[in-house]
Amino acid sequence: MTIQYNEDKKYFHLQNESVSYVIALEEETYVSHQYWGKRINAFSQVADYPRQDNAFAPNPYDVTGREFSLATLPQEFPGNGSGDFRESAFECLYADNTTVSLLTYKGHEILSGKQPLTGLPQTYETKEEAAETLLLTMEDVITKAQVTLVYTLFADYPIVTRSARFTNSGTETVHLNKALSMSIDFPDSAFDMIQLPGAWGRERQIVRSPLVRGIHRLDSKRGTTSHAYQPFVALAGKDANEDQGEVYGFHFVYSGEFVANVEVDTYAQTRVQMGISPEHFQWKLAAGETFQTPEVVLVYSDEGMNGLSQTLHPFYQKHLVRGAHQFAERPVLINNWEGTYFDFTPEKIEAMAEESAALGVELFVLDDGWFGKRDDDYSSLGDWFVHDKKLPNGLKALSEAIKAKGMLFGLWFEPEMISGDSELYRAHPDWCVHTPGREKSLGRSQYVLDFSRKEVRDDILAQMMKILDEVPIDYIKWDYNRNMTEIGTAAKNALPGEVLHNYMLGLYEVMEALVTKYPHILFESCSGGGGRYDPGILYYMPQTWTSDNTDAVARLEIQYGTSLVMPISSMASHVSAVPNHQVHRMTSMKMRGDVAMAGNLGYELDVTTLSEEEKAEMKDQIAFYKKHRKLIQYGTFHRILNPFETQNEAAWIFVSPEKEEAIYFYYRVLDRANMKRKKVIFKGLDPAKVYAVTGYEEPIGGDELMNRGLYLKEALQGDYQSACMVLKALA
Repeated sequence: MTIQYNEDKKYFHLQNESVSYVIALEEETYVSHQYWGKRINAFSQVADYPRQDNAFAPNPYDVTGREFSLATLPQEFPGNGSGDFRESAFECLYADNTTVSLLTYKGHEILSGKQPLTGLPQTYETKEEAAETLLLTMEDVITKAQVTLVYTLFADYPIVTRSARFTNSGTETVHLNKALSMSIDFPDSAFDMIQLPGAWGRERQIVRSPLVRGIHRLDSKRGTTSHAYQPFVALAGKDANEDQGEVYGFHFVYSGEFVANVEVDTYAQTRVQMGISPEHFQWKLAAGETFQTPEVVLVYSDEGMNGLSQTLHPFYQKHLVRGAHQFAERPVLINNWEGTYFDFTPEKIEAMAEESAALGVELFVLDDGWFGKRDDDYSSLGDWFVHDKKLPNGLKALSEAIKAKGMLFGLWFEPEMISGDSELYRAHPDWCVHTPGREKSLGRSQYVLDFSRKEVRDDILAQMMKILDEVPIDYIKWDYNRNMTEIGTAAKNALPGEVLHNYMLGLYEVMEALVTKYPHILFESCSGGGGRYDPGILYYMPQTWTSDNTDAVARLEIQYGTSLVMPISSMASHVSAVPNHQVHRMTSMKMRGDVAMAGNLGYELDVTTLSEEEKAEMKDQIAFYKKHRKLIQYGTFHRILNPFETQNEAAWIFVSPEKEEAIYFYYRVLDRANMKRKKVIFKGLDPAKVYAVTGYEEPIGGDELMNRGLYLKEALQGDYQSACMVLKALA
């Protein structure tokens, strides 16, 4: 692994065993993009971008002739108003009320390791020799405002992380109107764009479409990343599929508003950009001050979408997730929410825990309704003290009773929210996010607390810590159940454009304080399910409630799409009661279990109402999962049958690192008359090994399983069916 600067030819080559990334100084001044892709040993054709006189393409003031123009040059971080008519990567409002910026090369530094980004979630490398960082500084020719592009290359992954650091080196105040984290130009547009849009209850749907002329923008104006769009985009070669072809992925390590631009220009060149959305953003930079953007993970795969996922999953596991739960097997839990909603008593909870413990459940989670006077979703958010009428003996007594049954105890919080009907709101009505002088919109009958303000953060932290110091708690489900409106603050001297980013910095500060003080607690993020399931949150909380939609059929698409970018160990998935509470579908316990076991297994139902047959099946599911959960949570994951394409089937497989063991899941949604038995194909096995396969007497070679496949041992009859096979290599 090296980052080299060629002084003679004026270019930088970031290179490891699998990938190369090349940047050149065109005209020794302008920072241009040359190449990103499969490793190239040596780079000879540097600065060979065609020079020609293109119509309506202006020329920089310091370049002689008509052949060089920023309007066509592939760039690394384009400025504003100086001849590049494509999307800019930033915009500065200078003291003279102008916004024109022309960046030229100022200098660079190559460092060992990866430098921390203060106050932000980030990827990291603990071994200095396993990463290198390039700091490439550019400067505006007039104002002397500087932008430092930060690139980190990791030794063992086809990954480069990028961010930008803005420094006001002048004497007058500068306002950043836009400050993206990265921009990159591809020489052509022969790609399909892959994105993961969605909504509540149908998160991260895979959408693939050909690139066409113009600008395609994915963004959030909701205060958070949201259900609507994952902060991810990929460009895939036309021939790329799950297992072959080139794919370029971009993933934003941030949990607030974002934008991803994909632009195809006049000459079929493609520009990709990602960063904080400029919609509600402006940042004041006084003389000498610096603004650091969040980072973007750039991942390259020449082995299709599975290759991209099989890079991101272990990379995030080893270089983003932290703490005691980084590689820990996740406990099997039961959450009372769909079993009781707000209507529970200590006796009911203990009865559910008693039954669950007998079936092998390891963690009981008490969801919404334990605090303030919370008997519905109209009150008490912000009042984090025990609901003494509902829990007259207190929360500690309930926790201890559950622990006495041999289970861990978990608790639901929604720390960023406040109800109008709450003691906190009555005492501090200005503590919510709002624009003074305007009416406040409600969402789910609640407001968003203004975490940009220190006094608000301190109050919520103090309330939470009082509970956590008094009550034995092993797990926290952290929820967030509305988007932001009327974005503003009552804080004095605060700039409206700085509220959202300061909110995110404040949220990260609170999360960091909690995970630092309570390292034993397993934190699970939630936002009405998967509304804030992003790499930024993963830095603090190693798992996320994937979706509020617990229907097994709907979960096939949700979990398939989520697996594109998120490690399986982060994906919480529950078996719920039928008819399902979201879509009212009836599915078998087996189907629900086989879907939920393809993540962190949990249950969300009233176990005391199950039949003895259902309890026996639940007990068997849990025993099977415990036996294989390390493989499922941390093995190599291969997607096989895409439910977005087949419309009726899905399949995937988990394979151990040594390929000694694997678990294959197949799912079928609707049956059809007079169909032959399903033949299935496997992936990821060792072609030289021979495997014992569940249900088959004769051992089968890995090469045969991956090339010829086999017919399912038993015919699946009826709708909503699934099959699971364990494969073990024979000595």
